[in-house]
Amino acid sequence: MSTSVETTSAVVAAYYETVNTGDWDRWLELFDDNVVVDEQLAGHVEGIGILRGAVSGLKKGYSKFQNKPVHTVIDGDQACVVSHISAANAIGVPIEANVANYFRLANGKIVYMANFHDTVPFAPFVNQKLD
Repeated sequence: MSTSVETTSAVVAAYYETVNTGDWDRWLELFDDNVVVDEQLAGHVEGIGILRGAVSGLKKGYSKFQNKPVHTVIDGDQACVVSHISAANAIGVPIEANVANYFRLANGKIVYMANFHDTVPFAPFVNQKLD
């Protein structure tokens, strides 16, 4: 069953709202249990369990994380969002990056997501030592 443009738009908007408010439990609810994600830093991951595990790393690794959409294109059950991330690692080292996220939905849930960005700005996150 396909997803309507209205549903896709609502899910994509909720994705950015939950990320920007740190509502990680609601964020996880946007994904299908069998989601597939191609993430620029984490690589290819499958299943909601991987995302659940990643949430604790996000909470510990970022003292600030904002991902603000700049341009969104929605076509049926697919969307592409160009956005800007303003973040800081756990000790406050700033991270600024432009990103493109691609989403594919089925039955109102994200079943596939990929993101594309330069990895260099994320060095303060990736290279930090967390307790």
